[in-house]
Amino acid sequence: MNHITEKSAALFTRSLQYLTGGTSTASKRALYDGDEPAVIVRGKGCRVWDADGNEYIDFRNSLGPVTIGYANEEINAAICRRLEEGIVFGHPHPLEGEVAALLTEVIPCAEQVRFLKTGGEACAAAIRIARAATGRDRIVQIGYNGWLNAVGAGASVNPREVSSGVPPGIPRAVSDLFYVGHWGNEEEVTHFFETAGEEIAAVIVAAGYPRMQDGEHFLPFLRAITERYGALLIIDEIVTGFRIALGGAQEYFRVVPDLAVFAKGMANGMPLAAYLGKEKYMRQLDRAIVSSTYGGETLSLAAARTVLEIYRREKVVEHLWRIGTRFWDEAAALVRHYGVPVEFQGFAPCKAIVPADAASREAFFRAAYRNGLSFYNVSYVNFSHKPADIDQALERLEKALREM
Repeated sequence: MNHITEKSAALFTRSLQYLTGGTSTASKRALYDGDEPAVIVRGKGCRVWDADGNEYIDFRNSLGPVTIGYANEEINAAICRRLEEGIVFGHPHPLEGEVAALLTEVIPCAEQVRFLKTGGEACAAAIRIARAATGRDRIVQIGYNGWLNAVGAGASVNPREVSSGVPPGIPRAVSDLFYVGHWGNEEEVTHFFETAGEEIAAVIVAAGYPRMQDGEHFLPFLRAITERYGALLIIDEIVTGFRIALGGAQEYFRVVPDLAVFAKGMANGMPLAAYLGKEKYMRQLDRAIVSSTYGGETLSLAAARTVLEIYRREKVVEHLWRIGTRFWDEAAALVRHYGVPVEFQGFAPCKAIVPADAASREAFFRAAYRNGLSFYNVSYVNFSHKPADIDQALERLEKALREM
């Protein structure tokens, strides 16, 4: 494979002159110059192309939102129909209520729904609701809940980086209201509640992807301890929703939270997030104001309606589990055969790639990119990954492992 990335690199370098950091999404910036594409210019199904014409079988899926596949014709058609009639208006469009109703049918905790554009701001909205409902200030935060909520000392400021202390730009007085916990650590959370249980408004939790299975015990524990102390449980379903189950981790692990946030996967890449939950808490929005001009933007809502139709009609979640299990199981057998120190951990629709050390990580990702595979720390299959694509991906992976 003739793998040249010079044109892509030049385009990114030009962007750096005008665009701080070269991208508005920190996690999208390439780490492995010369092998990893600096820019991507188009996608179709489960494949993407860089500006040099290199094709990659994609397991990044725009860092998670693309669950059906790039440039899906049915979703594109729904967006184009809406585009002809207007995008956003000065009064609500019926699609807001229609899509909200659809979400209440498939998400266990959803009695009422509101929309925003990104998962991070929807998490912030859920936190505001919890504080208004309880009259308390402190939050226990577990996992990455978006840059806006990277507040506590030691919090994840992006999926790749943890702050060493109070994150830059956050007043210490604000940071001190957040306890940073870790997925599966019940002793840590118990300590937070024993220390300041009467002051904790909520626990907001995003699953730990390498050990997703720990949710079987950890989520019921969080449900019980929040109920004991009168705090709310918020599940961040930004990755788990429409992926491990249609209704996310709460459906899969049979734990109903008070509030939840969904985003990635809901509209196949169109910008849309939902914060939702029990009516008695969502009614707090009558006085704890969260409002956005673009919350009811109709292109994303039209995409979401179509995505939900496809999910139900095509049994997408079952496909993600089936095709993901096949790919990651066979990929694991290949890395063992070639003695490469990399593991694939977690659930099949969203596996975490866990190398033994930094050198192994760089070698693995570089070899994958050179051979037409695009991975991320957490890598995803989408509905467009079909058996023939998996066959080819495994052939490319074996070639990459041989090179290593």
